[in-house]
Amino acid sequence: MTNILSKLPFWGNLSETQKKYIEQNTIIRHYEKGSSIFSRGNSCLGLTYIIKGSIRVYINSEQGREITLFRLKEDDPCVLSASCVISQLSFETQMETEESCDLLIINSSAFRHITEENIYVRCFMYELMTKRFSSVMWTMQQILFSKFDSRLAAFLINESEKTNSMEIHMTQEDIAKQVNSAREVVARMLKRFAADGLIKLRRGNIIINDIHSLRKIGNGN
Repeated sequence: MTNILSKLPFWGNLSETQKKYIEQNTIIRHYEKGSSIFSRGNSCLGLTYIIKGSIRVYINSEQGREITLFRLKEDDPCVLSASCVISQLSFETQMETEESCDLLIINSSAFRHITEENIYVRCFMYELMTKRFSSVMWTMQQILFSKFDSRLAAFLINESEKTNSMEIHMTQEDIAKQVNSAREVVARMLKRFAADGLIKLRRGNIIINDIHSLRKIGNGN
C-alpha cells in the first residue's frame, strides 16, 4: 500500500506523522466490471486512485440520458469521489467501472483532515479539479459543436489505437454511452459507415476496414 501511496504527487510533502495517518485510513478495494463506485445517494467515498482497470465518470439528465464526462485509467487519481470535501462541487457525478478495477481509497474524513492541514495536498486537489474540468469542457465542446459522424469516427479510431486492433468489442449501447448519444443514432451511423465500406458490423463487435477514410471523417474532412 505504501508503494502505491508514494505515487500520489503530494506524498513526498507529507510529514512522517501524516503519512502514517493516511496509511491507517486507506484501503484497497476490488470492483467487478459494471459496478457503481460513486453515485447520488451514496456516502462520500474519499480520494480514489486506480491501481488497475478503468472507470467512466458521467452525469444523468432528468430524462435519464447519460453523458460521459471523461474516463479514468490505471494510475489516475480522482477527487470527485470525495465531493463532500470540496464545497465548490455543486453538481452530481456518477462513477462506474468499465472493467474490473482495484482501487486505493483514502477515506473522506482523513482526506478532509490532511487537505486542511497540508497546503501541498490542497494544491494537488485544486490542480486535479482544474484538469478534470478541462476534460469536461472538451466533452461539452464535442457534443455542442462537432458533427456526430466525426465524433463516432474519432471514437472508433481511438478505441482501435488503444487496443492496437482493428476489431472493437463493444455493443452499440456501450458506444452510445461513450459518445453521448442514443443507441438508435449510433446504430444508424454505424450502418452508414458499413454501407460505405468503412467498417463491418458483427454481433457485439465492429471491424474497421478503412481506417484512413474513417480518420478523415474523424478530422472533419
